[in-house]
Amino acid sequence: MSVEVLTILVLVLIFIIGTARSVNLGVLGLVAAFAVGGLAVGMTTEDIFGGFPVDLFIALVGLTFLFGFAQRNGTVDLLVKWGLQVVRGKVAAAPWIFFVLTGLLMSIGAIFAIACVAPLAIPFARRYKIDQLMMGMMVVHGGMAGAFSPLSVYGVFVNGYLESQDLPVDHLALFTTSFAFNTGIALLVYFTMGGRKLLGGSGAVVESGYGEPPQTVPASSGKHRGRQDLIALAPESAAETTSPRSAELSPYQFLTLAGLVAMIVGTAAFGVDIGVISMTVAAVLAIVDPDDAKAALTDVSWSTVVLVGGVLTYINVLETAGTVEFASHAITGLGTPLLAILLLCYLSGIVSALASSIGTIGVAVAIAAPLMASGELGVIGAAAALSISATIVDVSPFSTNGALVLANVDAAHREAFYKRMLVYAGLVVLLAPLVAWTFVFLPI
Repeated sequence: MSVEVLTILVLVLIFIIGTARSVNLGVLGLVAAFAVGGLAVGMTTEDIFGGFPVDLFIALVGLTFLFGFAQRNGTVDLLVKWGLQVVRGKVAAAPWIFFVLTGLLMSIGAIFAIACVAPLAIPFARRYKIDQLMMGMMVVHGGMAGAFSPLSVYGVFVNGYLESQDLPVDHLALFTTSFAFNTGIALLVYFTMGGRKLLGGSGAVVESGYGEPPQTVPASSGKHRGRQDLIALAPESAAETTSPRSAELSPYQFLTLAGLVAMIVGTAAFGVDIGVISMTVAAVLAIVDPDDAKAALTDVSWSTVVLVGGVLTYINVLETAGTVEFASHAITGLGTPLLAILLLCYLSGIVSALASSIGTIGVAVAIAAPLMASGELGVIGAAAALSISATIVDVSPFSTNGALVLANVDAAHREAFYKRMLVYAGLVVLLAPLVAWTFVFLPI
């Protein structure tokens, strides 16, 4: 058996074990990197460590650490409340407010955006008789619309990998392509799942609350009254919702918002490394409130950090062994480069519906990298098609984001919701990779 085939079999085994046993793919990737890299490829420990993405590690830790503060000190709560005020008197606009909220949070680095907004959006839909599946899918597509901004974890990951391969990068094009695609899907969802009826109705948002009684979700013990997990609250009175205090900023929350603005401006306008600036802002907040820092550090998405680090470390082993080039040539041999990318889009969508989106993107982009470098395909177009195909399937109930939506559906409707969700996810897996590929490459 050749080294290339061995490394591919190990990669498949990693995905199978990780999915079947719910083991972090990054952990398996790191173990496989040292086992396969050292024993089969002949790499030294230093060579294997050299494949670990230190810059992405800092970026992911900094972003999730910073948003740990924002979530725990109530800043995210305020952003959500301010957004909800926009729907005052307009139930038909509510799905779009949740779409925008999720996209905004995701686009500035909040990888927990869907987990944050779904527990608000689904009870809201029940209360005002909006199709819960429509609302849930609007939240997921909203998150994916913002997922590839230059400040987001997904965007940093894809752009960073392209840069590491000396391939051209266009942060804005990647972001706007994904944004436009998911917005288009959201429009289709809205108008086919009851949006026209909402627009023609006279329902209004009642100020006494925007959700049903909260589900049992553990609350944070942080002294700033933030919550580890946002839930849809039903205020006891209208005064509680409309009270000016509900929209007031504490000095600490103001500092947090100022830090988020500084991160956005510093990265977008001055090209400051997002990992450096997010870690700096988080450090300032930690100095101001050390107790909150201890709690926020537990909110760092260590599972995502390990996932990205482990998968990319194993990809480095694949590249060293010549597997990436081997797989790229094999796929190219099936047809033209465009057809090869279409096949990779479908593989990405199918695998990602059952496993990690960001891990799948890493492998798919690595395999496609030689095709991109050859000049036969537009680099940004290929990266965008693969990225969209691997993330659009997060509507699956077997993905983390899809499961978060399903978990917030009331027990009485959950079974029916699950069946409809499966049908919708199946259609997305069947059609979305082709549509994404066409959307990106047809204009060419």
